[in-house]
Amino acid sequence: MLGRIVTVAILTLMVSVPVLADEPASPGINKREHRQKERIKEGVQSGQLTKKEARHLRREQKRIKAKEAAMKSDGTLTKGERKELQQDLNEASEHIAEQKHDAQTR
Repeated sequence: MLGRIVTVAILTLMVSVPVLADEPASPGINKREHRQKERIKEGVQSGQLTKKEARHLRREQKRIKAKEAAMKSDGTLTKGERKELQQDLNEASEHIAEQKHDAQTR
């Protein structure tokens, strides 16, 4: 019985590890992308962002996500690529703040 459990565990790992290796981990970047998406959504709901502003900010987020996917396409996300994505996210964050705190409202 114990032998079967060990065998099943080993087979499960053999199948799941290659799948996990296909996409390099970027939890910090993913967390920031998610938070920025939420900030845009909150800005629309509160009236701090016009529809046009929100559309522009969402496009910027999509460009960053596409850039991340392209960087991950070779199977690795290097330290330099992470730094570049973090800089892009910093700029996007500033854009969100600027648009949420300008005089325009819906």
